[in-house]
Amino acid sequence: MTETPFTWPIRVYYEDTDAGGVVYHASYLRFLERARTEWLRAHGVSQAEWARERALIFTIVELNVRFHAPARLDDELTASCVLGRRGGASLQFTQELRRRADDVLLVGASVRAACLDAATYKPRPLPDDVLPS
Repeated sequence: MTETPFTWPIRVYYEDTDAGGVVYHASYLRFLERARTEWLRAHGVSQAEWARERALIFTIVELNVRFHAPARLDDELTASCVLGRRGGASLQFTQELRRRADDVLLVGASVRAACLDAATYKPRPLPDDVLPS
């Protein structure tokens, strides 16, 4: 399955950087997480409601990240998210972070999120009534 990339704007703040003003590697993971969260929200999924009303949560079970170029303090970035595959209890995403000023690819990632029972942390099938299939 492929779709038009969902994008989300990100601004690099001081808290995202190291002492040299370059984005700290873990900050990129937060940026990717924000884009996935907003992708879910755009598809009608509130993770808080799912946890509360359906006893379902998402967890990252696989993550492959490639760093191409650094982002710096005050850069404006675009985080993209594309659903590559919807499994029975998981979602496979392809993601990128690009600097808006010059469209340079900074980070590329492949991310697999599993749908789990909130009480047992065991895989649960994704509900059929939500998310593209």
